[in-house]
Amino acid sequence: MPSGLFCISEACAVLAGLWLTGTELDISALMGATMVIGMLTELSIFYLAELVPDAPLTADSLIEAGRARLRPILMSALIAILTLLPLALGTGRGSGLQRPLATAIIAGLTIGAPLILTLLPRLVLLMSNAQRRVTHGGTARTN
Repeated sequence: MPSGLFCISEACAVLAGLWLTGTELDISALMGATMVIGMLTELSIFYLAELVPDAPLTADSLIEAGRARLRPILMSALIAILTLLPLALGTGRGSGLQRPLATAIIAGLTIGAPLILTLLPRLVLLMSNAQRRVTHGGTARTN
């Protein structure tokens, strides 16, 4: 479920970025959207890899994982954004062809990296608590 939610939010971020910059949605922009989903999946894995596999999942463990992975996640996103900025601005020769790709990636990472650091831990904790209730016969009801 979190991956579907992130894919939808990234698609909205990419479309919003293209709309704000007046860039057309073409195959290059769609390739950029696909690349953004892959990059953010990798950043999510970096975050979740910090958790101890057999330890109980708590808010403190998620906060500690966020502290440990804050710099690598932000650096990865920032490096990609700064690298693609000349293409998105159209300053180089032939950059107009790759402008939609760069714009899509920049918009997706600008929205996606903060979501990984803020929304992903909350969703993981929410799903863990719901699974624990169902597994232990808690308050989960079916109507």
